Amino acid sequence: MKPDFVIRNAASILLGQAEALLPQLLEGERVVLVTDSEIDRLYPALCNSYPKIVIGRGEGEKSLATVEQIHRMLIELGADRKSFLLGVGGGIVTDVAGFAASTYMRGIDFGFCSTTLLGQVDASVGGKNGVNVGGYKNMAGTFNQPRFVVCDPAMLETLPDREFRAGLAEVVKAAVIGDADLFAHLEQRSFEELRVDRQLMREVVRAAIAVKAAIVERDEREAGDRRLLNLGHTLAHAIEKCSAAMNHGEAVAVGLKLVTDMAVRIGYLAQGDGERILALLERLGFCLEAPVPMADLLAEVGKDKKSAGDLIHLIVPRAISSCEVMTLPKEEMKQLFGN
Repeated sequence: MKPDFVIRNAASILLGQAEALLPQLLEGERVVLVTDSEIDRLYPALCNSYPKIVIGRGEGEKSLATVEQIHRMLIELGADRKSFLLGVGGGIVTDVAGFAASTYMRGIDFGFCSTTLLGQVDASVGGKNGVNVGGYKNMAGTFNQPRFVVCDPAMLETLPDREFRAGLAEVVKAAVIGDADLFAHLEQRSFEELRVDRQLMREVVRAAIAVKAAIVERDEREAGDRRLLNLGHTLAHAIEKCSAAMNHGEAVAVGLKLVTDMAVRIGYLAQGDGERILALLERLGFCLEAPVPMADLLAEVGKDKKSAGDLIHLIVPRAISSCEVMTLPKEEMKQLFGN
């Protein structure tokens, strides 16, 4: 079968029916499946096809303790270096499964079946696998490409509206980074249309993956261009650390709004482009008010993994489909955001 994308000559990204693709991709493999309790309930035929490890749900599961739990279960199941770990779920499952596979017996092969929009367009693609430490996002992790990622648009239909909307924040991010046509396409669609049109979502997912795949192909380990994929995330991670009121996608939307406002204010971004970005986020139903004071967010920014000593790498939009990395002292960043 021909993949839709191949990243770094290692990871095949395939859009299509999971039930048809996975048996072909896993033929002859000794598979152990990692999933969460909700996916186990929704897709029993898939999840019961292999020995499985079921973890809980929520950001609290994205931890070193969960990785240890998976390692212990792999030992009990007799998994060795020839075993294959299949993560089936959203971004938390694929992050944890990828990190567990990368560190079990110094590394075994793994792949993903991504079941959420956020996972399909971002979390499962690109070879980053990580867990949180002390509430700080992805502080322990690896760069290690999965053998494959299967993205099945039909699986998005089981998502609650809130989770589906969260994934759209990452789609908007991808469009602002590198696809003006995708951005314009989203402007012409309502949340409801995106929610129910499977073919439309296949096109949207493909376009968003294309932006990320091209960047990761140029820069796998975030030494340069890959930093662009952090658009909106510096402040989003601070929001997630300071408050449980928002999920990741909702926090990204607020982070994107804050950096867009700042870019317009300092003359980096045309006011018209800034208005289009905010209008699209509002059209898709996002609340764009931070749930905690800006001073609290900026206090957390210095502890983000994107910081380097006293410097922070902040991604700033210059136009729709064009962003740049602004490297500046943390105190200067505080001034830019009005503190």
